[in-house]
Amino acid sequence: MYSIRQIAIAVKGSLIQCTEDTLITQLGYDSRLIMNPSNLLFFAIKGKRHDGHHFIQQLYDRGVRNFILSDTSSLEQPLAEANIIKVANTVHALQRLAAWHRQRFSYPVIGITGSNGKTVVKEWLFQLLNEDYNIVRSPKSYNSQIGVPLSVWQMQEHHTLGIFEAGISQPDEMDALEQIIQPDIGVFTNIGEAHAEGFLNIRQKINEKLKLFARSKILIYRRDYPEITQCITEIKHRLHESEQDQKFRLFTWSTQGDADLKVTAIQKTGTQTTIEGLYQSHVRKITIPFSDEASIENAIHCWAVLLYLKMEDSKISDRMMQLGSVSMRLELKDGINNCSLINDSYNSDIRSLAIALDFLDQQQQHPKKTVILSDILQSGKAVTELYQEVRNLVAERNITRLIGIGPAISQQQALFKLGNGFSSRFYESTEAFLADFSPADFKNEAILLKGARKFEFEKISRHLERKFHKTILEIDLNALIHNLHLFQSLLRPETKIMAMVKASSYGSGSYEIAHVLQYNRVDYLAVAYADEGVELRKAGIALPIMVMNPELRSFETMIRHRLEPDIYSFSVLEKFYAAVAFAGVKEPYPIHVEMDTGMHRLGFTPDALEPLAESLQSKKLLRVVSVFSHLAASDESRHDAFTLRQIHLFSSLSSSLMERLNYPFIRHIANSAAILRFPEAQFDMVRLGIGLYGVDPTGTLQHQLQQVSTLKAHISQIKIVKAGESVGYSRTFIAQREVRIATVGIGYADGVDRRLGNGQGFMLVRGRPAPTVGNICMDLCMIDISDIAEAEEGDEVIVFGKGLPIQEVATRAGTIPYEILTGISSRVQRVYFKE
Repeated sequence: MYSIRQIAIAVKGSLIQCTEDTLITQLGYDSRLIMNPSNLLFFAIKGKRHDGHHFIQQLYDRGVRNFILSDTSSLEQPLAEANIIKVANTVHALQRLAAWHRQRFSYPVIGITGSNGKTVVKEWLFQLLNEDYNIVRSPKSYNSQIGVPLSVWQMQEHHTLGIFEAGISQPDEMDALEQIIQPDIGVFTNIGEAHAEGFLNIRQKINEKLKLFARSKILIYRRDYPEITQCITEIKHRLHESEQDQKFRLFTWSTQGDADLKVTAIQKTGTQTTIEGLYQSHVRKITIPFSDEASIENAIHCWAVLLYLKMEDSKISDRMMQLGSVSMRLELKDGINNCSLINDSYNSDIRSLAIALDFLDQQQQHPKKTVILSDILQSGKAVTELYQEVRNLVAERNITRLIGIGPAISQQQALFKLGNGFSSRFYESTEAFLADFSPADFKNEAILLKGARKFEFEKISRHLERKFHKTILEIDLNALIHNLHLFQSLLRPETKIMAMVKASSYGSGSYEIAHVLQYNRVDYLAVAYADEGVELRKAGIALPIMVMNPELRSFETMIRHRLEPDIYSFSVLEKFYAAVAFAGVKEPYPIHVEMDTGMHRLGFTPDALEPLAESLQSKKLLRVVSVFSHLAASDESRHDAFTLRQIHLFSSLSSSLMERLNYPFIRHIANSAAILRFPEAQFDMVRLGIGLYGVDPTGTLQHQLQQVSTLKAHISQIKIVKAGESVGYSRTFIAQREVRIATVGIGYADGVDRRLGNGQGFMLVRGRPAPTVGNICMDLCMIDISDIAEAEEGDEVIVFGKGLPIQEVATRAGTIPYEILTGISSRVQRVYFKE
């Protein structure tokens, strides 16, 4: 605990108001994630589109009393009971505080950077070393300019080892992270193309990352990356005969040449790999329960760390074989009895529990929330203190039920008598819970599974998941958020965003996507029909929602749920006005007016402007909140002259209407393509649709957008088909040679376009393309895996996703990505995951 006065000195800030020298235990920077406000210090961080200073009054009303600000002019009124530290830059202040806190501790710290594998290496080192050390580590992949200081802030006296990862996306970022982490032991995992756009070349990126190890005693890396080796050699040369050179040592490993750890053999057997190496003139050997190349490299990095720490070979061998897979995802799935199931059985430390509870809190579709939690292992805290923290987290997040599993949490059950409708029960083991399990106990609620690996919560998950066939559509919520932020970066700070969630968010889901967009503060949502909007309202979505195709029979429902119609004709205008008057609405009801500037689908034509203005002026129970139009061909350069005429006409029409109505409204015409190609068309708001879901209609962001959806199936059966034999309906495929055919459990009833059959399309098996064979069936299809000898029954098959962009699938089918995405059947299970 530090006092507010100590912190003011540490961050080099001015304590401009101090009502009480409060002791600080928590740091916060996101107004949506505030817990235990009395001992929290809030950093008001300015971003391009959102500014933490705008939420100070709201936080003060919720009990926060300690603030670090860079701007006090935005305070709505004096905060009489607050402590306020003023600094030039709040992110730098957060980093200074963490660096100052780091100085208190002398136990060793491992720092990890590189392009890939940072988080896995960190988590595996934790698995390998937690019996020997009390470890503090980065939660999940907290490796950014904000994530690193929050990670290091967790360091306490009872820990004996720190493991932190650091990631950068542009030059000059690592200097601050080095000051915070100050690693004694450095691990450089590898170098790749991730974040390459922020650097001049790969050498600059490597040299920037190497700044993390400026004061390290040892640097562990693989010599087989020539650019890394060359950059490190140049650094050593510059340090030659200096004092730092006497402290800085290298530990290298290689599969190709001499090194401290020379890997001499890698033998894969099924899902296991045995790795043999020469270290200090002795042959050493480990076996890991993985066979993919990335896991092998990550495991050898960890092996090198254990050798440096002088762990016994027998202990290394035993622990390596016990390595478990690292899932950094919270998965949101449909559960039994109309439940939503969040599976985060990755670990159960206190920080990741807080993160998972935040995600649970976002699920507003169910007022009832249940947490199934195992014992929290290797926390280093006294048991009562640890579960008091858990109790506080549960109470602050308004959880309605806790099911504790494990002897430690069961012994602390007296802490969880919270009242106010809260209930709890406890079991000594997962087996005891399953013996008492009844599906009827779980209905219409959101359930969070949070358990340490040893408790095998996957057994519980199988009982709580709604049963689907094995075909799934994975929705990467991190990718969705990344794409949203990418498009936001292209907009003026004041430009609003209307996110298109019609057609179940282009096939990605309804409220699941809307919750993420609401949490990330988009300004508007748009749906096609009223029933889609009603579903969102019932799921707790409070954002304004525009209905683009309002129907007469839905007007009453729309008004009841405060859905805002697209008014595109005089007929719709008159009928909706009558519905508003009949409903007894007292305040002017918000409507959106659509102008036809050349699409010639829906909307008022230019010659209707005068009568439209007169009609709207006479209807006092309606208020125009936006005027918009649709661009017909903004993604096609051959129609640019037409698009520019549409934009100019819209500007003229909307300005004239605003002048006649004599009040302001939002104007919008730009879709995803126009955001990229016609920045002059931003007006007051843009409508972000297909780009949000990772599809670039222009090709300009193809390397920056992330694909949101991945359609997966599995191989049901493998057969050898001899030359001359046919495959599938209508015998459209006749084998010209002996071929190995895999039947895949997905067909056109799931959304696979029949035009992709007969070799027109392909799917990925073990990362390699397998062309379709014969006609696509209703529930199945066949692919040729003759060239993928290692493929087995049960293997995962990628229909589209990473390595097979949906744009390519659409092109091969002779259609557009919109049709592919929206054509995925409702019988295909949607699984949402978030890092």
